[in-house]
Amino acid sequence: MNSDNSVLQDIFRGVRRNVPLAMYTRLQLGGLAEFFVEPESETDLVALLNRCRINKIPIRILGAGSNLLVTETEVAGVIIRFSNPAFCGITIEGQRVIAGAGAKLGQVITQSVLQGLGGIEDLIGIPGSIGGSLLGNAGTNSGDLGQWVESVRVANIDGEISVLSKNEISFGYRSSSLDDVVILSATLRLEKDDSVELAKRMQKLWIVRKMQQPGGELASVYVFKNPTTGTPAGDLIEQTGLKGTRIGGAVISERNANFIMVEPEGTAEDVLRLIRLVQEQVEIVTEIRLELSLEVW
Repeated sequence: MNSDNSVLQDIFRGVRRNVPLAMYTRLQLGGLAEFFVEPESETDLVALLNRCRINKIPIRILGAGSNLLVTETEVAGVIIRFSNPAFCGITIEGQRVIAGAGAKLGQVITQSVLQGLGGIEDLIGIPGSIGGSLLGNAGTNSGDLGQWVESVRVANIDGEISVLSKNEISFGYRSSSLDDVVILSATLRLEKDDSVELAKRMQKLWIVRKMQQPGGELASVYVFKNPTTGTPAGDLIEQTGLKGTRIGGAVISERNANFIMVEPEGTAEDVLRLIRLVQEQVEIVTEIRLELSLEVW
């Protein structure tokens, strides 16, 4: 790989080397990013994508880090994080909500509700950015984010920017066809509703969701997709008797077995070993192979 520092720094002043990724992830685990960039504008991003393509430097997009496990080894290539205001804005125009890829899903939901726009309030309590939530089509039993998408603004690996309409995007269960582009922003078309009633509904859903998730101060993460059999992954794990099982500093939650909690001394390898154990035992007991919802770098 031709990724020497000067290749990027001669065109992009914001490049940093050997940045610890743990501070940017919910689990607070992970090694160093070879290169780390927080673009200030789409112009900067396009220049960066072009330079990476020319020099065959791999790129990864880091969202809110809420659904990500970073291993302890160095992550090669460029990590791009959309933290600057150019990528985090939220604008409401009538029934349309335009949100930057770096905007937090929770903020988009609450601002929409305040303006009397409903549809996505069911997603309250799901952590993540709009970009990551679109990529993984965040959702609940009652619906997902993809159903409210009108269009998505993206850049390809050549830095060319385009707008994809909804019929050009495939949304599946916790998946989308957006994994080969860089998501810049999304336009959602929501439904007019009473803001007071929406706020009440959102608050109730928030309370219920928090009760279903691990409490306390430990970092935790939702691990597996629910299989198509209809039985939630957490219930399948519970059938194996693994609730509360510990490997090193990683522990399966007693409240919801589909969450792994990480203690301060925990490592990414602890989490990976616990994931493998769960997959093996669930397959033995139920003949179902659980698929990761968690992304691993």
